[in-house]
Amino acid sequence: MLSGGHALAQSGDAATRPPVATGAPHGADQSPAFEGQTRAPQPATDVAVSTEIVADDLPKLWSMEFLTDGRMLVAAKDGAMHIVGTDGTVGEALAGVPDVDARGQGGLLDIALAPDFADSRMIFFSFSEPRDGGVNGTSVAAAELRTDDAGSGTLENVRVIFQQTPGYAGTKHFGSRLAFAPNGDLFVTVGERSDTPIRDQAQDVTSGLGKIFRIRPDGTPADDSPFVDAADALPEIWSYGHRNLQSAVVDDAGQLWTVEHGPKGGDELNRPEQGLNYGWPVITYGIDYSGAPIGEGITAQDGMEQPVYYWDPVIGPSGMAQYQGDEFPEWQGALLIGGLVSQGLVALQ
Repeated sequence: MLSGGHALAQSGDAATRPPVATGAPHGADQSPAFEGQTRAPQPATDVAVSTEIVADDLPKLWSMEFLTDGRMLVAAKDGAMHIVGTDGTVGEALAGVPDVDARGQGGLLDIALAPDFADSRMIFFSFSEPRDGGVNGTSVAAAELRTDDAGSGTLENVRVIFQQTPGYAGTKHFGSRLAFAPNGDLFVTVGERSDTPIRDQAQDVTSGLGKIFRIRPDGTPADDSPFVDAADALPEIWSYGHRNLQSAVVDDAGQLWTVEHGPKGGDELNRPEQGLNYGWPVITYGIDYSGAPIGEGITAQDGMEQPVYYWDPVIGPSGMAQYQGDEFPEWQGALLIGGLVSQGLVALQ
């Protein structure tokens, strides 16, 4: 389990327990930068869990949020939003959702309720937006959610508040997750669109590819964004050098955590800080899908941040939350991450 944000806790018998991951790493000649950066030990005790299907016959889902009345708002990759009742009833697709480009990895992506949702009914969502000229890109929209008891509803006053630029004619690495900071600012994670050489723009602060943005709810740059007064950078950028971020959460201390997909190996847990460079594609603990190195095949360079933790082989990170419940006291405060490849739930303490 992770401790202190930088290394694995080795208290008790943790150092002698076998690692959770036992498969051969893809980056066979790579070494972690510090002890505990990868190959976390198995937990001292198992946590007993059971699963229950609460709703089925749903399209392929990307995200979900619990509404104040206990129902769920879910977003489907194909571009539909639905209300799922507390009894598992799935309502008709909500009206008012803008068109999405659902090809490849695109679609309707994350949804987030405004901190004052109970009063404002405001929601925010990210999606791969089709644009003029045959290109697309990740965009963020705001809307008011109006529903009835039967689960029907509509989005009203829909407006796009932020667009990732430049647009690109591709179908990969859109990101995206949304997470609110304690002061109401919105973190937006986006991918670098995957293809060579456009992915190099993750290192370019005049480009919106491979970035985390921090914006106000109206889409304008946050006051403390590090490049807000820079003439040669996008003012919304919070951090850069990212690959494809599909996990994000702000913890109970107000700290942003993200997990991004690596290539073949090298999924990364990061704690993104203001104005810092997280290295992609210059440094990575992964390799190309062909087996070749990425760039020069290096894992560290001055001026680039190391991940708090990395996986090799990968888990294929999806959503992430900080556990703050009572049902599983062993997980109190832990980061829970869905694994698309591992087909499991990862808990990091």
